Amino acid sequence: MTISSTGADDTAPVTAGHGPRRVLALHGWFGSAQGWGWLPQMVDGEHFTWAFLDYRGYGARAAVTGEYSIAEISGDALALADSLGWDTFSVVGHSMGGIAAQRVLADAPGRVERLVGISPVPAGGVPFDLQSWTLFDGAAADPANRRAIIDLTTGNRLSGRWLDEMVRFSLDHSTREAFGAYLPAWARTDLTDEVKGNPVPALAVVGEHDPALGADMMRETWMRHYPNARLEVLANAGHYAMYETPVRLVTVLEDFLGR
Repeated sequence: MTISSTGADDTAPVTAGHGPRRVLALHGWFGSAQGWGWLPQMVDGEHFTWAFLDYRGYGARAAVTGEYSIAEISGDALALADSLGWDTFSVVGHSMGGIAAQRVLADAPGRVERLVGISPVPAGGVPFDLQSWTLFDGAAADPANRRAIIDLTTGNRLSGRWLDEMVRFSLDHSTREAFGAYLPAWARTDLTDEVKGNPVPALAVVGEHDPALGADMMRETWMRHYPNARLEVLANAGHYAMYETPVRLVTVLEDFLGR
């Protein structure tokens, strides 16, 4: 699978595939348009076209400033779809991108064909106790906090070398200002009333080893918000299925998106 930019400049969006099914991908807090593990290389390019957005302050758009809000991500995502000539599309969001994908649905319900969250932040955000908030709030300044978070959310079971690489990627592909500002954006935004009851086909994919945004959280949120929802639990995965179990993840996603 060839991964490419759609334009000549470095800020052009990353795309994969050339098929008729269009998918807009919104990354997580530690990710970027390039931070989808092995998923882009495994896209069925004959049937799907994926477009991967960088948020403001991330990746190729690191120099682009803004308010760093979920609403802003949605606006930029819809602008990307417009630039690609996509009237309708599916949206896939990982973690922070999960609540951003739901914001896109709320803003343009007639354009979203299918909704997918990979370990998604629910529409109501994430409640934190004081100890957890201190860990996450300190992650913008302290790489050790980032490493601890990645280790925690993958079940304290993966190699130290991989954890270090994930931290390095995060530091290299996001500005400290943007990274810090997006935390309250995804944790404390509540758009439940705007999406609850939406009939869009909605799939939540979670890892069995994710202690926070796992199956129990999805049953209390995603599955209650969307009447046409499905829940898929991936064995041997935590919060980063695109790295941990990429073949199974792509299989599940494309089965759902291709229906």
